[in-house]
Amino acid sequence: MALRVATWNIRKAVGLDRRRDPSRVLSVIAGLGADIIALQEADLRLGPRRAALPRTQLEAETGMRVVALADNDVSLGSHGNALLVAPGLTVRHAARIPLPGLEPRGAVIAEIDVPALGGAVHVVGTHLGLLRRWRRLQLATILEHLPEDAVARGLILGDFNEWHAMRGLEALESGFSVLAPGRSFHAARPVAALDRIAHGPGLLPLSAGVERHGPARIASDHLPVWAEFSPR
Repeated sequence: MALRVATWNIRKAVGLDRRRDPSRVLSVIAGLGADIIALQEADLRLGPRRAALPRTQLEAETGMRVVALADNDVSLGSHGNALLVAPGLTVRHAARIPLPGLEPRGAVIAEIDVPALGGAVHVVGTHLGLLRRWRRLQLATILEHLPEDAVARGLILGDFNEWHAMRGLEALESGFSVLAPGRSFHAARPVAALDRIAHGPGLLPLSAGVERHGPARIASDHLPVWAEFSPR
């Protein structure tokens, strides 16, 4: 009875060989075996922000569904943040969270019913800014959008862009523990644990890690990270 989650900055499906290869990214997603996945840079940056991964191909090759978060017909998410859920999970509610900062940033949140946990979890996917002062404000904004009674079973997944173990993440100390499953950036030579998973006290981490095998090594400049939880 466990929930497996993952987060991955896919860099618009451009790999270390500078090729945009959605099929390669989708093969990694399928191999993660996760129930919920948060993606960052899932949409192209310019123009109408078209999805970097074709939606129909994504659902056909991974079996996962895209949570309805985009405000247009061509993106997978908002500000490149997308959430994927496995069959058997029901999305009760989903919303976009605008974040403060000099550079365009955002987050997405969904309440997802997880039968294995006997109830719902609130999952946030985000890609925090490059400057620490903005990361602090962005995390505070995310917490403002997370219902107080949802913190115990809350999850914040994403590219935190923080090189320090906890500095810049102080806003999470009152209700969350932060997992850094391992060094995930740069994929060619991982030196920093930028990709993290924060969880509330109602979720017990069972295991966590970094996916370093096969195409994950070259599909993006980040490696995917994952964790498994049971109810506490």
